[in-house]
Amino acid sequence: MKSEIHKFCLLLILLLGCQAGGKHCFPSMAEWVLDLTDSLTLGLSKYDKAEWIEVFRSDGYVNNVVFTTFKGDYYCMWQQSEKDEDTPDTQVMLSVSKDGRDWSSPTVLAHPANEYFASPGGWIQNGDTLTALVNYIYAADRSQGGNAFFISTADGEFWTAPQPVLMEDGSPVDGIFEQDPLKLPDGRIVGAVHFRPENNLCPVYTDEISGVKGWRKASFPEGEGKSIEPSQYIAKDGTLVMFMRDQSSSFVKLYSLSKDRGENWSAPKKTDIPDSRSKQCAGNLPGGEAFWIGNPTGNKSRRALVLAVSNDGYLFDRAYLLAGPDDLPVRRKDGRYKTRGYNYPKAAVSGDVTWVSLSVNKEDVALIRISSVMEMSQKQGHLHQNRPFLHEMSRKMGHLHHFRVLP
Repeated sequence: MKSEIHKFCLLLILLLGCQAGGKHCFPSMAEWVLDLTDSLTLGLSKYDKAEWIEVFRSDGYVNNVVFTTFKGDYYCMWQQSEKDEDTPDTQVMLSVSKDGRDWSSPTVLAHPANEYFASPGGWIQNGDTLTALVNYIYAADRSQGGNAFFISTADGEFWTAPQPVLMEDGSPVDGIFEQDPLKLPDGRIVGAVHFRPENNLCPVYTDEISGVKGWRKASFPEGEGKSIEPSQYIAKDGTLVMFMRDQSSSFVKLYSLSKDRGENWSAPKKTDIPDSRSKQCAGNLPGGEAFWIGNPTGNKSRRALVLAVSNDGYLFDRAYLLAGPDDLPVRRKDGRYKTRGYNYPKAAVSGDVTWVSLSVNKEDVALIRISSVMEMSQKQGHLHQNRPFLHEMSRKMGHLHHFRVLP
């Protein structure tokens, strides 16, 4: 009983600290949500309203799948090669659908160029123009990084030739764009680039609505871990929150905060949210709730895919198992870095539907269509055995009206 009171008090301090001015706000996972001792489901119930869609079944390697909608159609791009990851033959492929379920045969959106292979860098929409960011990465040694280019279309059929993405001073972006550029309500676009020569991560922002020029480096001090592959969302209080993969193998997410629309960020710190040292994604549901999608296994396994939700963008107190090890097909072919599991999920919210794009076993392109995001924002994905106790404590402390334990 004392331990449960201790847990409740810690949670209450966290919530009240956030509400009292934000001084103690940081992303955290409610401790009752995940059970890392359960390697199959992480203690979660399977979310039964997720529709799985096969976009493309490859004979080799695919990864970095990114989805968007444009003028009523649906678009997926990904990188593809004959067998292994990041080889000189790697190119960006494109498939289009009228309904999100039946997809066209893939066509090449970006060919390899000279000594560089091509990899997706995310989508940006500006009115009647859809822009694909494409990274050209040095094939002989990917640790040397690459440069960011863009390809645009007005009709989804005819695409421009690749052109460099530009910084504010007109120089090319000397680095690799991550796949989650975030457009703020006022039109500013916030993203992140791994800049050469060291490929160090730095957040960037632009007020150019096209997203292809005017980029500026944000202030981003050194912090804990090794930050790579970020994704951003907006907390309820307007703070920008960036999750990052920690390449130093802490197997938890890193986070950084910005309170000035992405111009200055806090030094990265570790969360208590488990991770698999893999790329993940984050965003906002239509009601403003924050979410992240990833593999919160606490080790290198990517065989459980989970979506977690937070009302305020700080406390993630419910989670849903989208797929587990029992759902995972057998990998058909071997290849370098062909990790078995649900790899590199990315998400896009369109109306009341959340689309999750990912690579299964790094050989199949898949989508998950979730049509009940509003229900997801209101209901609990996992019921903890001590929840009645928490309800009783909440009832007795009813004068703390900002605190609410979800049913």
